[in-house]
Amino acid sequence: MNPEPETEIIGFFSTKPLKESANRVRLTPLLTVAMMLIAGPLVAGEADVINVTVVKTAVDIYGFSVTVRHDDTGWEHYADKWEVLDLDQNVLATRTLYHPHVDEQPFTRSLSAVKIPAAVGGVNLRAHCSVHGYGGQEFPVDLPH
Repeated sequence: MNPEPETEIIGFFSTKPLKESANRVRLTPLLTVAMMLIAGPLVAGEADVINVTVVKTAVDIYGFSVTVRHDDTGWEHYADKWEVLDLDQNVLATRTLYHPHVDEQPFTRSLSAVKIPAAVGGVNLRAHCSVHGYGGQEFPVDLPH
């Protein structure tokens, strides 16, 4: 009795016989599905700050509207905050994002009454995601006088 030939997986389903080749990767359907389940939460990547509007509302007090782009997948992987940092990377303010924005990308959220010392002339804004942490695109801005 001859064993059935190994098959090559193309997408999810195939019965195409696998040709012997040192350059081919052999995957079983179960391994393919397992890899997709493991990689799923990683697909969204890092959260990027793509736009910032800053206004001075009083002496040393500013308001920020920050636009973040992140391919939120749900509660297991979403952009969960953005921060205002001085040029020495000290956190001056944090805007917590309390839920995923799966169907609203990119999205803009604001934070008002941010006290920033007069000696600080510019800031960086960065976003954080629940899986990857920091590492996406930051956005530098000069503070208005």
